[in-house]
Amino acid sequence: MTYTNMPLVEISGLSKSYGKHQVLNDLHITLPQGVHALLGPNGAGKTTLVNILSTLIPFSSGEARVLGLDVHRDRKKLQGLISLTGQYAAVDGALSGIENMVMMGQLFGLSRRDAKRRSDELLERFELSKAAAKRVATYSGGMRRKLDIAASLIAGPQLIFLDEPTTGLDTRSRQALWDEINTLAAAGTSIFLTTQYLEEADVLAERIMVLHGGGIVAEGTAVQLKQRVGGSTIQLHDDAGHIIETLPTQGDAADLAQQLAAISQQRPEVSVTVRKPTLDEVFLELTGARSPSVSPTTKSDKKEVSQ
Repeated sequence: MTYTNMPLVEISGLSKSYGKHQVLNDLHITLPQGVHALLGPNGAGKTTLVNILSTLIPFSSGEARVLGLDVHRDRKKLQGLISLTGQYAAVDGALSGIENMVMMGQLFGLSRRDAKRRSDELLERFELSKAAAKRVATYSGGMRRKLDIAASLIAGPQLIFLDEPTTGLDTRSRQALWDEINTLAAAGTSIFLTTQYLEEADVLAERIMVLHGGGIVAEGTAVQLKQRVGGSTIQLHDDAGHIIETLPTQGDAADLAQQLAAISQQRPEVSVTVRKPTLDEVFLELTGARSPSVSPTTKSDKKEVSQ
């Protein structure tokens, strides 16, 4: 059976309740293979959905298939095709870093030689080579997190679930993971991630879903979601940098050039920025909630235009 030709996720009428508390309500989702991000406020059910799709917990009603396999009836077969990194590191503190990696590779069916080779590659990528022989119990929290993520990547599964994978990572480690995700995606591996970092979803995901109130309230590309809160704007600033006026723009080069030329002639004393909508604004509009964290590596969507 060729799983690469199957939809990544197919959900129909999926609901999940814990007693009287309903976490997910009548979800309908179909995703092609690729990189997908799930955003939502804390408690929205992101981890619950990931745990259902990765076969860890049952759902209350509906249907769910991953790579064409039913998450209940084909549970064992599906587990051999996917990998999951949860919110908390799940490595063995009594073993060394390299021993954890090789063990995980062998559990996924790699030979010891291939597991060792792949382990060395990933430990180098995540800057853990110098600590590879040390017991994981001596690792810092960030090092354990990096090892846990590296272990989930070792066997090259067809689908990797990453539940807030970069929480607690420093900037360099976060970038290393982003690079690895892009490499895996280019090689045909699909990624389903939840994240608290809006830039992460913006940079990595081909499609983004927003989960709120037990349902998907919006989905699309980052550009499509940003268009929901309007187009680009031109902001005029005084000498102190305060915004004194905001002008709408179509965002295309011709319109921008025309407006900037007029501003330059009529108000040469002001400075100008061209601002695009952000995922933060999309998130706030869709959920009415405090937006998730912004990565410390976030680059502004503003483009400075000198006058």
